[in-house]
Amino acid sequence: MKSRLLFLFLGCALFGPAAASAKIVARAVAYEQAGVKLEGWLAYDDSKVSATRKAPGILVLPEWWGLTDYPKSRAEQLAALGYVAFAVDMYGAGVTTADPKRAGELAGQFYGKPLMAARARAGLDQLLASGLVADGKTAAIGYCFGGAAAQALAYSGVPLAGIVSFHGSLIPASREAAERNHAKILVCHGAVDPFISANEIEAFMKSMNEGKFDYQFISYAGAVHAFTNPKADEIARTAGIPVAYQAAADRRSWEHMKTFFKELFGPAAQ
Repeated sequence: MKSRLLFLFLGCALFGPAAASAKIVARAVAYEQAGVKLEGWLAYDDSKVSATRKAPGILVLPEWWGLTDYPKSRAEQLAALGYVAFAVDMYGAGVTTADPKRAGELAGQFYGKPLMAARARAGLDQLLASGLVADGKTAAIGYCFGGAAAQALAYSGVPLAGIVSFHGSLIPASREAAERNHAKILVCHGAVDPFISANEIEAFMKSMNEGKFDYQFISYAGAVHAFTNPKADEIARTAGIPVAYQAAADRRSWEHMKTFFKELFGPAAQ
């Protein structure tokens, strides 16, 4: 009995305080870009990361619905892996929608324009301003519209080690973009995504090969658009668009992302 009590005492002494204080810190961060008031979402595990124990930083770029709970939850999942994550506000503080027509209008102001990379870069600046990110260790992930934004950000020449696009729109890289880019690229694509045509895939792959990008393009059988979002089936019913969740593709693409980040950074947080 005495030995058991001693074991419990030592266990509490050695592990209890750390376990009690360990938590995912997640909070809103107000910032601006070109006069537009924005509000992102910062997440990290304070038992693994601090100003004196920094970790790789991951930018999270949202679907065309805006900064909803879904990209915030992904930021928190990344934090649980030991990364510092910042979910970007692309539209403006509090601006989200469940209407695909409105989402198309909001996202449409970015495609083909410098604003896409500039707004994403403002989020990256906030991630770096946290003081928690290890020097030279940043990457970006994006979903749907956010996948395209991650590509645009990389093409702009910012110092990203890598990007991951989940069921994202595809932006072929120009020769100038290939010269500026520093990032390795992982594209996680739904093999039967009705929003991305075979011609779009061909043009994207051609630009990757001609630009000599370090890239991976992985297709998941049977997966359509938004395959990582657990609420995609509900969205399909309410919004009337051909999206669907696929658990296998969600799990596999997340594991592929984790392997990709280990290649880029090694263990997330020492």
